[in-house]
Amino acid sequence: MINIEEIRQKASAWLGEEFDEPTRSEVKHMMDHDEKALIDAFYQDLEFGTGGLRGIMGAGTNRMNRYTLGMATQGLSNYLKKHAANPSSIKVAIAYDCRNNSSYFAKVAADIFTANGFTAYLFESLRPTPELSYAIRLYGCDAGVIITASHNPKEYNGYKVSWNDGGQVVSPHDRGIIDEVRSIRSVSEIALGGDQGKILMLGEETDRKYLAEVLKLSINPDIIRRNAGMGIVYTPLHGTGYKMVPEALRMYGFRNVYPVEAQSITDGNFPTLRSPNPEEPDALAMALDLAHEKKADLVMATDPDADRLGIAVRKPSGEFVLLNGNQTGALLTWYIISQKKEKGDLKGNEYVIKTIVTSGLLDRIAEKNGVKCYNVLTGFKFFAALMRDLEGKEKYIGGGEESFGYLPGDYVRDKDGVASCSLVAEAAAWAADHGKSLWELLLDIYAGYGLFREKLVNVVRKGAEGAAEIKSMMEGYRSSPPSEIAGSRVTRIDDYQLLVSTDPATGRKTPLDFEKSNVLQFFLEDGTKISVRPSGTEPKIKFYFSTSTAMNNPSQFEGLWRQLDERIDAVIKDMKL
Repeated sequence: MINIEEIRQKASAWLGEEFDEPTRSEVKHMMDHDEKALIDAFYQDLEFGTGGLRGIMGAGTNRMNRYTLGMATQGLSNYLKKHAANPSSIKVAIAYDCRNNSSYFAKVAADIFTANGFTAYLFESLRPTPELSYAIRLYGCDAGVIITASHNPKEYNGYKVSWNDGGQVVSPHDRGIIDEVRSIRSVSEIALGGDQGKILMLGEETDRKYLAEVLKLSINPDIIRRNAGMGIVYTPLHGTGYKMVPEALRMYGFRNVYPVEAQSITDGNFPTLRSPNPEEPDALAMALDLAHEKKADLVMATDPDADRLGIAVRKPSGEFVLLNGNQTGALLTWYIISQKKEKGDLKGNEYVIKTIVTSGLLDRIAEKNGVKCYNVLTGFKFFAALMRDLEGKEKYIGGGEESFGYLPGDYVRDKDGVASCSLVAEAAAWAADHGKSLWELLLDIYAGYGLFREKLVNVVRKGAEGAAEIKSMMEGYRSSPPSEIAGSRVTRIDDYQLLVSTDPATGRKTPLDFEKSNVLQFFLEDGTKISVRPSGTEPKIKFYFSTSTAMNNPSQFEGLWRQLDERIDAVIKDMKL
């Protein structure tokens, strides 16, 4: 229940002299003229989750601003002082993307870190998330932060924290940092007066070393040389990939790379886009127009911090089709595994990683080729944690998740859109060398491993009321789980919050060996899988649907695809989504 008097009292504290005039003015306006905005800005503190902060920019405890960011940075600093390997010489790397206020927030963070006595490695201009991960490892930093809200709308910004391995923080550090951040109760606790002498600027030297690692991932440079003229259209969606991706593609040997010029201008207002999200078809509209003009074969788009990749491929008919994240992940996984196998580079200890909501096609590809496939919870922090645990024992060769994030190499520990673009282009060159398009190659993969169809439904619920509704929905699914959906019996329920798998017919329960997470999965008798989880970064609850069938040859694709579509649509309708 919202208590407006408590909210007004909380907001009044932001009228004090420790806050700057623009902040005080914005808060005063909300208090006098916009109660709804006041509630949304102060009804809770912007949650510092296991990945950091993300929220709408503006004044208030539930907003992304210099004060919420400052308290988060001070909390992280306090934790590092207690847990860094060498507390007397702590180093932190800082990067930022194209969003409004990103460079300013990065400078605020650098000042606070240096005021705490740390050395701050600050990129001289915007850089991709994967390059931050690489820099943390390259310079032996204790942690890193990047100012980004990934693919969120222009009103958002965020603060993502990585640990000393370049991966997002995991247990026990995640909870420890959260506790330290929550213990900061006032902006007066933030260390100010940064030491400019302790800020070291990163630039082209780091770029060159990072791109050299991207180039090492190439498996078939000879095939690229034979198909170097293949047309590739790329758009950075106004973000950080504008420089690094075209440079990586040129280093691989591709000669005809066509950037979308209007979207190669870095701009946090994303003027040519409804949403800077490569999952959205609209985001690739300008790139597709250019591809038709240039008669290109492949279209690629990265999100603002260039850690995620969306692609479109040309069908034999000439039309382009946008691939979903599972399809791109399957192409990358197949290409890496099959080509390493063909060259005799698989020694028997290789593995790939996917999430529990990512297509089972990746499991199938790995299994049939003698490569282990690990399933983890949603979020690349779990990829990094597993890679750290298996380092020196098994060899990571690739992985990805349905939300358009992939990591082809192990020199970084986060999603890498730059490397993913490079290897997708190489896979397209391989297909062309074999007289195929990437689309035809995907159909061949379906014929060899099974046709998998996935759909995602996002139910958006904004503000305080929306958060309560999402919570109520999850509680309802737990307390009264369905016994049948769309005429198919529920045969298993996996609850990652309770860490138990239940057989509804017998009541038999089996432990799940995962960290706790607010995720539910329902498995149906007809092979359909439904995963439900609230988003950790946006005001929405996500429903993932997956089903599959055997496919003997590519000519069966259209008919079988429609059948699987109808099966999933019936489930969605029965769940009233």
